[in-house]
Amino acid sequence: MRTLPTRLSIAFRIALRELRGGLKGFYIFLACIALGTAAIAAVNSVATAITGSIASEGRTLLAGDVRFELTNREAGPAELSFLEGLGKVSASTVLRSMARLPDGADQSLVEVKAVDGAYPLYGTFKAEPDRPLVDLVAPDGPRYGAIAAPLLLERLGLAVGGEILIGKARFIITGTIVNEPDAISDGFGFAPRLLTSRDALKASGLVDTGSLVEHAYKIRLADPAPTAEAIRQRAQNELPNAGWSIRTSDRAAPSLTENIERFSQFLTLVGLTALVVGGVGVANAVRAFLDSKRTVIATLKCLGAPASVVVMVYLFQIAIVASIGIVAGLVLGAIAPLVAAYYLAGFLPISTEPTLYPGALLLAAVFGMLVTLAFAILPLGHSRQVPATALFREQGFEPRGLPAWPYVAATAIALSALAALAIVTAEERRIATIFLVAMAAGFLLLRLVAMLIAYVARRVPHPPSAALRLAIGNIHRPGALTPAVTLSLGLGLSLLVALALIDGNLRRELTGNLPERAPNFFFIDIQKAEIDGFRAVVKDKAPEGSLVEVPMLRGRILAFNGNDVTKMDVPPEGRWVLRGDRGITYSENVPENASIVEGKWWEPGYAGEPLVSFSSEEARELGLKIGDTVTVNVLGRNITAKIANFRKVEWESLSINFVMVFSPNTFAGAPHAWLATLTDPKATGADEAAVLRALTQAFPTITSVRVKDALDVVDRLVGQLATAIRAAAAIALIASILVLSGALAAGNRARTHDAVVLKTLGATRSMLIRAFTYEYFLLGAATACFALLAGGAVAWYVLSQIMRLPSSFLPDVAIATIAIALVTTIGIGLTGTWRILGQKAAPVLREL
Repeated sequence: MRTLPTRLSIAFRIALRELRGGLKGFYIFLACIALGTAAIAAVNSVATAITGSIASEGRTLLAGDVRFELTNREAGPAELSFLEGLGKVSASTVLRSMARLPDGADQSLVEVKAVDGAYPLYGTFKAEPDRPLVDLVAPDGPRYGAIAAPLLLERLGLAVGGEILIGKARFIITGTIVNEPDAISDGFGFAPRLLTSRDALKASGLVDTGSLVEHAYKIRLADPAPTAEAIRQRAQNELPNAGWSIRTSDRAAPSLTENIERFSQFLTLVGLTALVVGGVGVANAVRAFLDSKRTVIATLKCLGAPASVVVMVYLFQIAIVASIGIVAGLVLGAIAPLVAAYYLAGFLPISTEPTLYPGALLLAAVFGMLVTLAFAILPLGHSRQVPATALFREQGFEPRGLPAWPYVAATAIALSALAALAIVTAEERRIATIFLVAMAAGFLLLRLVAMLIAYVARRVPHPPSAALRLAIGNIHRPGALTPAVTLSLGLGLSLLVALALIDGNLRRELTGNLPERAPNFFFIDIQKAEIDGFRAVVKDKAPEGSLVEVPMLRGRILAFNGNDVTKMDVPPEGRWVLRGDRGITYSENVPENASIVEGKWWEPGYAGEPLVSFSSEEARELGLKIGDTVTVNVLGRNITAKIANFRKVEWESLSINFVMVFSPNTFAGAPHAWLATLTDPKATGADEAAVLRALTQAFPTITSVRVKDALDVVDRLVGQLATAIRAAAAIALIASILVLSGALAAGNRARTHDAVVLKTLGATRSMLIRAFTYEYFLLGAATACFALLAGGAVAWYVLSQIMRLPSSFLPDVAIATIAIALVTTIGIGLTGTWRILGQKAAPVLREL
């Protein structure tokens, strides 16, 4: 009796000898594994390249070792002394304002960044023409120098040397921005940048009490440099009420890093879908390959080979072929960062040096091998059931049911490991779990759909057309293609439908429904002395418009119930509330666009302890309840208020909404500015331009944001993201098409026998073509209907339950889905069938 090592050695040698004949029968197997592995390796390699570059170039991206940020106020003497004690300080100020032409002919929203002579502490600022920054921003008589983003010059029709007015100051454009080292760490902006000096900003009159301004103090630490945690702790101990945001170079752009990780996770799951869909192709390919090896398996058994050795022979072959596919996918994944760097280098920090990311490649390789094993084990289990008599008759054996329990158990273990790996490596495990459950449900539903199609085909009345009768019979007969076609095409089409519906609904909301409901303008930084004049101008230029004004301050949430929020484990969906400063307001009455869902509003003239109304959805995500306390830092003061009620807020309306609304006595006497919206559904573009021109000329320090312009920016961003998502979905669809091709190829042997017998009995080639066309048409249409239902359900859940946006079905998506399904199934099916119809009858009949 041979030992296990001996059996393994014999099986491995036989496997290698058989592979000398080439990889015939494994090409689709290879393509499926390579495609899915490449998708996962590429997505994770690119994400690792970007996040790694952010981490390694953190000092340059932050333009300092550490950054202290204050909103609405500058650092006081004690705070400046503390900062200067850490090292060399560079101060900068960022705000939004209106840039207008001197003759008042045009204006544009602009993001002004004022820097001092020490900027940048790390990295290099570059402009065109390439002159020192201090020369570019130097005053020229009554004008101040400024460097503008090319987009601003394009919008205003200017060139270098042109003049603009911002606030109360006059600027001359001395150059255009080529490289701003800390632009990414400053965050995404809706307006083009204009960089100038701090003296120019003071002359503009834009910085006033309550103005929406961000002051950043970047520090080049003196040696020996303290740790980030030591700096945070010292700042907390010495200046506990400063309320500043502290960011270190190892987290130079946390929002960008988090978004990249989240987006890469989503694309990884889409890639995993492609890989799992490819797993069906693996199963089909293995089944077809083993079916072609019946006589070899029977011969081995006749020569005394145990069933376990037979299984090991083909397990080794499958593992070797899978390894080739995985390596091919890893090569493509390794090249992806270089390709991405070519297109993204101008927008994101990504290294252009050839670099391998072993973690990303290893993850993709493990996914690829787990999928191979999960989908190959059951067909391998069937191979051990091939009897020796199969050597003497080609059609003597057809496996039925499941193989022995060890193979079922091994498949379950491989699938469980695959799911566990996907969840453990995910940033948001809840979403990954939902995704995997949905995928498993999709497999089960598609199996049920295939059974339903066969059931209906079995019960329909016999039509008069012989070709149609044959097509319907092919759908429900034993060995039919129905399960293979439905499963292979269903998942990929469902994913494509879901993503198309999400993209289409988002676009329609941004370009259609949302602008109709949203206000025409937001007005920011309205000072108390300007509010009456502001109202008068709006009333004159937009008499039919609805003007809404609220007081506005900025505050940073520091603690809930006395617990530091930076040390709390906050769910990902609620983190945005705690990131940076939040706009806050106070009101004696419930806001018009909100409703109380729990608790009570304070009485008019309330003068007790500070109270706050919190947005109900965000409160739920943060785990808050009525009676909890919230500590916020406003203008350098820590204020603790008790949660009195929760409000339902309609964020999608784009009206004035706040996460927190305080009782008026909380900020009695606190300096602040006003925020206003103007809504006029009947206003034309010319009307809006007249309002904007009049307000900009009368009140140059008030910032006007035209909502349509902001939505256009968001629409472009959504379009770019949608392109990446559609590319990932296309990979899943390509995998589905490959699987479908493999399934049809695997059924060609049976189709050949059917065609020969039917032709022998008098069927013509044209009748057989019609029959196969009808069959593929019916299967494609049924699969498309399922994809529309399943994809529509997924899109509805994402839009209505996650994004909180209205969801509707889009007819053009339905038509495109049906067209893709029919063209794919009929095209691939007839392509494979055409060769069959020309098969000689005699060789086939001899095998029956």
